[in-house]
Amino acid sequence: MITSIWSGVSPISIVLLPLSWLYGLITAIIRYIYRRGWRTVHHFPLPIVVVGNLTAGGNGKTPLVLWLVTKLQQRGWQVGVIARGYGGRSAHYPLLLDVSSTSEQCGDEPFLIWQRTGVPVAVAPQRTAAAAALLRAQPLDVVITDDGLQHYALGRDIEWVVIDGERRFGNGWLLPAGPMRERAKRLRQVQAVIVNGGDTRSGEVPMRLEAGAAVHLLSGEHRAITGLTPMVAMAGIGNPARFFATLRARGVIPAREFAFSDHQAYRQHMLEKLATPDEYLLMTEKDAVKCYSFARDNWWYLPVYALLPADAEQFLLMQVEQSIRHYQSEAEGGK
Repeated sequence: MITSIWSGVSPISIVLLPLSWLYGLITAIIRYIYRRGWRTVHHFPLPIVVVGNLTAGGNGKTPLVLWLVTKLQQRGWQVGVIARGYGGRSAHYPLLLDVSSTSEQCGDEPFLIWQRTGVPVAVAPQRTAAAAALLRAQPLDVVITDDGLQHYALGRDIEWVVIDGERRFGNGWLLPAGPMRERAKRLRQVQAVIVNGGDTRSGEVPMRLEAGAAVHLLSGEHRAITGLTPMVAMAGIGNPARFFATLRARGVIPAREFAFSDHQAYRQHMLEKLATPDEYLLMTEKDAVKCYSFARDNWWYLPVYALLPADAEQFLLMQVEQSIRHYQSEAEGGK
């Protein structure tokens, strides 16, 4: 329902407009306070790369973070990731992920990133504390933050904004009458605008998500999704429709589709009811990280990977590597 409200002008969105004006006033005051130096902006002796968005909901930030981490690893850089850990509840913060961590503690996306890449990941409501914890734990060349564009206490060197190419900015209004966290003019200040699917406009970097083979939650077996029939599909992400559309584009028509809210907490009995033992239950990788401890034998997940044109890859990686080398040169000069 909220997506339909945000997609255009409706009586509900008009009623919510005063709250949007208040939201805009508060966020403008916060930005002004940091810009004037009345609150501390924390800087670190290495590049901080923010992968964020201007709108609420799933835009494809985490797949882009996974892409960047993987590419930098392949080039020999030591990479760390920080996140707020939305939806997680830990007894203490900052939390450095390890083999004992769970998605309930750290949140869905950080656990997914740590599990997929193995890089150091730290979670804290204050991302500055997460970054400091990473640097105390081990030497790094660069820190990437999954979201955090509006977390102005964290100094940053590079900002990338990810846009859903199909939904874009909806009605263009600020929360809660619209999906915007900040005005679209904020894009003038970032180093790259990356568009996930849909149409790419001048100056924007195109990105698309490609699904891999399905993975069995219990055994790790890989299998083509066309072999998972009959199938029931479920998704608890910012834009479940994108996941279902991905299946149809691969020639798979699920018998049933179930959309859950983003960061939905699951229990075994909830999901057992969705598919019979003779059906395959296919979920997103983000859903799967919350289900390993009680997974059933017919549960599978579908990982997705960010794909960018070669020239776009070179453009984005050049930004990050130039910043890394700049910091390293500065450190060498200070010795």
